[in-house]
Amino acid sequence: MGKTTDNLVALAHQVSSAPEPREMDMLLATGEQVTIALLSMALHGLGLEARSFTGFQAAIRTDRAHTKARITQITAERVRQSLDAGEIAVVAGFQGFSDEDEITTLGRGGSDLTAVALAAALKADVCEIYTDVEGVYTADPAIVPDAKKLARVSYDEMLEMASLGAKVLQSRSVEFAKKYGVTVHVRSTFKPDSGTLVTKEEQDMEEVVVTGVTHDRSQAKISILRVPDRPGIAAKVFGAIATKNIVVDMIVQNISRDGYTDMSFTLPRGDHTRAVAALEEIARSIGAQGVVHDERVAKVSIVGVGMRSHSGVASRMFATLAGEGINIQMISTSEIAISCVIEDKYAELAVRALHDTFEVGKGANR
Repeated sequence: MGKTTDNLVALAHQVSSAPEPREMDMLLATGEQVTIALLSMALHGLGLEARSFTGFQAAIRTDRAHTKARITQITAERVRQSLDAGEIAVVAGFQGFSDEDEITTLGRGGSDLTAVALAAALKADVCEIYTDVEGVYTADPAIVPDAKKLARVSYDEMLEMASLGAKVLQSRSVEFAKKYGVTVHVRSTFKPDSGTLVTKEEQDMEEVVVTGVTHDRSQAKISILRVPDRPGIAAKVFGAIATKNIVVDMIVQNISRDGYTDMSFTLPRGDHTRAVAALEEIARSIGAQGVVHDERVAKVSIVGVGMRSHSGVASRMFATLAGEGINIQMISTSEIAISCVIEDKYAELAVRALHDTFEVGKGANR
């Protein structure tokens, strides 16, 4: 059943260049409904009692943001009843319903979020996520052949890695797991080996400076040129983006000259066309010079809770990129992560160089 969502999205774009979000949710939710019904039938064929549930039947309530809805509440009463009756409950991931009883979907990777949210609601001991990789690695093994599988990773590290490009878990699922203390075990669908535990931070985790190197090649950069430098302008600019339910990532504002400044930010590449259209209108209304955009960028990041207690990490990262002749366009930092926006063509080179510089993987079995 792989690629079902991709096929449904392609189908939608055959009939509309800009499908209406509500109808996209109505369409995309059918993929999961087919899957849960077939899986339940297969389980019955093995002599097991099973019952399938849609997001509505499992009482997964969300906000009204179609295609990117956020879970607000799960009662899962019918799921509890099914489990108490000794049945295998097969719940559709990736979907829920709003307070208007409209079908909603949770965005790419939303099934991870459904699983973690159900584990929290049912007070499960652990939430096991079976995927096509063996766990969380120090970098993408397809790019770094000597990348190591991590035995454990903290919620904060996994949250940073997921939001910065690691594809193993959806970032919102990790956020939910941290909030409700759900231990997540990422495992391979095809191998019986133990995977990676995503769990609360432990003291020995700080001994490793950098836990992982991530990259994200699905980014775009937008710049608004010569924006009037006065109060309220930033609110107008990013308010226009927020009304489109577009998530902005890194933001940089240049120093003001002659009462004008430039604003640059990154966002998912798939949202950049809608964002540019909204910002061109805003640029005209506030008297900015114009909007420029670049889809040929990538974000490369290093992550590790050990950064809290080690100095000089940023300078080593910048020196490594400079040594490879890679120009840094934007920089963003958090307590446990440093990210740089670079040209997309240098992404793999940057990941390999940083993995070597910080000797990532030595503490993989911590």
